Amino acid sequence: MDKIDLLLQQIDFPIFYLKVVLSFVFSFLITWYSIPTVIKISRRKNLMDEPGQRSSHERKIPNLGGIAMFFSIAVCASIFAYQLFDLYKFLFASLVILLYVGVMDDIVVMRAYKKLLAQVVVSALLVIGSDVRIRSLFGIFGVYELNYFLSVLFSIVTFIILVNAYNLIDGIDGLAGVYGVICFSLFGISYYRLGEYNYPLVILSTTIIGTVISFLYYNLSDRSKKIFMGDTGSMLLGFLLTFTAICFMDIFIVKKVQGAVFYHLNTAPVMAIAIMILPIIDTLNVIIIRLAEKRSPFDADKNHIHHKLLKLGITHKRATFYIISYYLFIVIISYFLRHVEVNLLLIIILLLGFLGAYLPDFFIKRKINN
Repeated sequence: MDKIDLLLQQIDFPIFYLKVVLSFVFSFLITWYSIPTVIKISRRKNLMDEPGQRSSHERKIPNLGGIAMFFSIAVCASIFAYQLFDLYKFLFASLVILLYVGVMDDIVVMRAYKKLLAQVVVSALLVIGSDVRIRSLFGIFGVYELNYFLSVLFSIVTFIILVNAYNLIDGIDGLAGVYGVICFSLFGISYYRLGEYNYPLVILSTTIIGTVISFLYYNLSDRSKKIFMGDTGSMLLGFLLTFTAICFMDIFIVKKVQGAVFYHLNTAPVMAIAIMILPIIDTLNVIIIRLAEKRSPFDADKNHIHHKLLKLGITHKRATFYIISYYLFIVIISYFLRHVEVNLLLIIILLLGFLGAYLPDFFIKRKINN
């Protein structure tokens, strides 16, 4: 036990709860005081997000908010949840690589294959080096335990898909940030309920929540204070969210008893999917549309859910509120149905997800016809 823990033991307040409070407060304050400096440097050096085909904004805005977010998370997690970096030895290295790649992409726009290669490397570091992987599908499509090779391959692909999917929802003010706060809150509460062994993950979640809430103040502010998290922030959050989701699934696997594997919650993977349903459905939706139109799935367009809501004349903040509300509804449904058969729950969640993705199309057509 280190000196900090020995010092905190002298205080009546339980160590864990004090760490939770301190991690939130310090992560909030570090981000709060770091972002104005990032904005000042971005404006001075013209390091701004340019309006384009993917952007829903019409003016230049600083897009290096992810640097302040990384700084805050790295400092606070290293102090208050240092056990994570002992247990997952390549976690910090992966975050540093993502920081470098994200900043490069935000400033000079990296080629897609270089960005993908970096994502493969950081995913492999965590999956192979730290053994953070999907070991079982809990009966989804009749698949239970995965052999090591398939587990590694599937986990790396999952990391890459979800990191990029999270990046794609970062298209309007507040959406990626608010959604991140909700996801990490849900995972953090789940880790807290699952026992003391998972407390470092609770503190990590709290740290990220404090960081993102502080960032959202600037992201939702007026012109002089506004900043985007950029690819640096969205990749960082997407990566950490995937990491926490895989750890969440792993908790529910009980070791073999007389040759059989038992699970605390048979629908754990679907619950993780339900929490991350927005980026998953949004990405699947745009890929389906592009393929149906015989275009490359990697083409830029404005077929994302948030773009459709903007076409209806809805403001960024209202669009964020509607999207978050609907997908929170899906999480609530999945929670109350968590004990049904895993494949049935998966179908229900996906159907509700796609319904939310296509509802804006219905209102757009109705608006055109009227």
